[in-house]
Amino acid sequence: MLFNIFIGLFVVALTVIIQGYGTVFWISRVKKRGGLESFTKHKNRWTLLLISSSFFLIFLHLIQTAIWALTYLLLPEVTEFETFEKSMYFSLVTFTTLGYGEITIGSSNRILAGLEAINGITLIGWSTAFMFAIFQQMLGHGIKIKKKKVTKE
Repeated sequence: MLFNIFIGLFVVALTVIIQGYGTVFWISRVKKRGGLESFTKHKNRWTLLLISSSFFLIFLHLIQTAIWALTYLLLPEVTEFETFEKSMYFSLVTFTTLGYGEITIGSSNRILAGLEAINGITLIGWSTAFMFAIFQQMLGHGIKIKKKKVTKE
């Protein structure tokens, strides 16, 4: 059990580092393009920023779940996954805490799945907070959401 905890904590640390560097990379990329101020005049660019940020964060999560999937495949004690596809599916379901349950991991290795779920909740929450921060910046830079006028007939 201790071995699995150490392995799990190592993978958690690795995925957190990826999330941290990925977030900083994305912020520096936006700043190089003129910062958020450059988007003020073009509302469509704000939409593109939100969409591209979403895809970038999803890409980070796919890398993180792939690392967990490789961990499951490489550990000799974990025998439930014959292919990377199965371990990736299990990892995605676990990371997102969806937990369908049709593929499970042996009782001696369940601690890994629990650590992955905690890791996923944390990193997806981080991504959600990041997207919310971008949205707050949009509102702070004068982006106004227009309300449609309702006319009575």
